[in-house]
Amino acid sequence: MAIPPSSAVAVVSVLSIFVFSFPATVLSETFRQIFLPPPAFGPESIAFESPGGAFYTGVSDGHIFKYQPLTGWTVFAFTSPNRSVAFCDGTTDPNKGPICGRPFGLAYNSFTKLLYIADAYYGLLVADSNGRLARQIATSAEGQPFVFLNAIDIDPVTGNVYFTDASAVYDLRNSSKAAQVNDSTARLLKYDPRTSQVTVLLRNLSRAVGLAVSRDGSFLLVSEAIGNRIRRYWLTGPKANTAEIFLSNINVVRPQDIKRTPSGGFWIAAASVKQDSQTLVSIRIRVDGSGRITEMASLEGQYGSTLISEVQESGLSLYVSSRNASFIGVYGP
Repeated sequence: MAIPPSSAVAVVSVLSIFVFSFPATVLSETFRQIFLPPPAFGPESIAFESPGGAFYTGVSDGHIFKYQPLTGWTVFAFTSPNRSVAFCDGTTDPNKGPICGRPFGLAYNSFTKLLYIADAYYGLLVADSNGRLARQIATSAEGQPFVFLNAIDIDPVTGNVYFTDASAVYDLRNSSKAAQVNDSTARLLKYDPRTSQVTVLLRNLSRAVGLAVSRDGSFLLVSEAIGNRIRRYWLTGPKANTAEIFLSNINVVRPQDIKRTPSGGFWIAAASVKQDSQTLVSIRIRVDGSGRITEMASLEGQYGSTLISEVQESGLSLYVSSRNASFIGVYGP
């Protein structure tokens, strides 16, 4: 049953957001919340069908919901063949993930109408327009099983699917242990829909949790939350199949997901340390294709100490997801 958008959206009056730009400026924009249907919680990622139109998000109980501006939320799909309504619906317990599933990264192919899913426990999956149980298409690469699939994106030129395995040792339930030991066993991978072949592109990454392919398909960016940096991996040209540091030493921590912008840049979700309290607050960062920071804004006014997962530009708005919240945040003009 669809939940009407009028009951699912809360709008906050116009607010001012301090932007640590170069130079710093103050922007005025509205902020609204698209609340998930209770008791759903933890939208990790967002995938749009079209700019400003319908979108998908995965939540903590293993469901993938679809939001349509005119009709609201509906259950679209799930990733685990073992999940049950009684055991899974509404759960936020990560220990139930191996049974219920936990969709993290989502990427929609507007040409094939397929939704690709990186599930923390069930690997790489795909759902067609009918939804329901997603089809599992990969659980390992080069003989090594996936442990914690996280980020995903689709090459806009070739249709290849790129995704990350955040660790070869520590799954979602043991994320804190990975940070304690500075785990660097993550991998960057490619799935070719034409051959169904999975290829390992990079190894020994430090918690690879973000990924975005450039607008022209010449390179991709992958974020390392433990390494506090972003790498560029070249897909075409004279540097093809090589990697380099794209962004580091920018006084932020835990860079999360990355999303390309319509203009060819990228949005990065991250955190910054407040100097007065030494606590973490969420920030959004916009960079151009050369790694130059064009905006760095605090989201503390709307999210407090809640950390975000993703910032994505669609239509005239920015959509923000967090696996620590019960809503999608929308910043608009």
